Amino acid sequence: MGIQIISISHKIAPLHVREMFAFTEEQQKHMMQKITEHLEVSECIVLSTCNRTEMYVYSDSESKGCIFNLMEDTLLEEAGAQEEEDIGNYLLFYHGEKAIHHLFQVTAGLDSMVIGEDQILGQVKTAHKQAREAGTTGVYLNTFFRMAVTGAKKVKTETELSKTSVSTATLALKVAEEELGTLKDKKVLIIGATGKIGGIVLMNLESLHQADIYVTTRKNKLINTKHGNDDFTTIDYEDRYNYLDQMDVVISATSSPHYTLTYSKMKKQLVTAKRRVFVDLAVPMDIEAKISAVDDTCYYNIDDFTRIAKENNQKKLREAEAASGILDEYELQFEQWMVFQKSLSVMGKVRDNFVKVAEHKGVEKAFDHFFYWVRENNTPEDLETFFHCLNPVSYTHLTLPTN
Repeated sequence: MGIQIISISHKIAPLHVREMFAFTEEQQKHMMQKITEHLEVSECIVLSTCNRTEMYVYSDSESKGCIFNLMEDTLLEEAGAQEEEDIGNYLLFYHGEKAIHHLFQVTAGLDSMVIGEDQILGQVKTAHKQAREAGTTGVYLNTFFRMAVTGAKKVKTETELSKTSVSTATLALKVAEEELGTLKDKKVLIIGATGKIGGIVLMNLESLHQADIYVTTRKNKLINTKHGNDDFTTIDYEDRYNYLDQMDVVISATSSPHYTLTYSKMKKQLVTAKRRVFVDLAVPMDIEAKISAVDDTCYYNIDDFTRIAKENNQKKLREAEAASGILDEYELQFEQWMVFQKSLSVMGKVRDNFVKVAEHKGVEKAFDHFFYWVRENNTPEDLETFFHCLNPVSYTHLTLPTN
């Protein structure tokens, strides 16, 4: 009984494995609705990003092993990975307090490849919204996700964690600058600038006011930036290969299930001898990795940023500790809420019985009856805890108002 999570993430799953679990919104909706058809599962939310795919469920079943098996079967079937050898080695399972801790850490960016990045906060909110629209979430996961988002927002405002954060979008520009020495007057092509990550790359690149920026666009799709000056050249997506030879940097960040740039077509276009950098920020991959075989060509994908991210993360350990302290409070509040929520029916029965005794024998007798019942039905350890909670020192804030 409670919350259970199955996770495939950057922590142990390489890119080629995560690609199999990069689900579309429709696939996520299908999985959530399919698993909640089972009587054992009442609520489900699926979170799918470039670095993780996770399924969160709430179940009243006492058999957590059966629920985990059901979750695993649902994920593997949707990914078409049932026959993949050793796929189970890349799955992480969380239950109870560990599950609660996990979502709070994820939402605040403490479990991200780049500690403190705040894109995950928006992705968690989106996943929750999709589940609500699909009708697969209820009081437990709604409260769980809302409190995780609230905790993450407090971390964002009360620590320096996100203020010093480096996202994969900014790391893409950093590695390009390191490889070329500078981005000043370099030609940079962004494929997928209308998306979340591609949009951040474009915004960061524009703020440098140095590079000659090109972005692909499809017909009837506008590209908007926060700066409003649109200091870039738009080219039709279908013409992207024709511009490759003149580019110094190519960054692709789409949600396409297929390559946006294939090796064979790229190789035909790259005729000018010069150093180039290709950065693939997509899962599944946008750029065919064989491009690295071309002379003087550098290729990076999302997993290559792990080393750079670790160096950046070392600088933020102190802020991460402060963030964890904030999240601990919210985790405790949620755990208390869950116990209370699960006990509502018991509380109702106790209340009804108390009122019945009070009506016949008076309030004092009703209290005596209640305390004797507590004594007879609990262990000495439980009684110690119960009466500690009723200690007058901690109970004074519950004094009744006077009229």
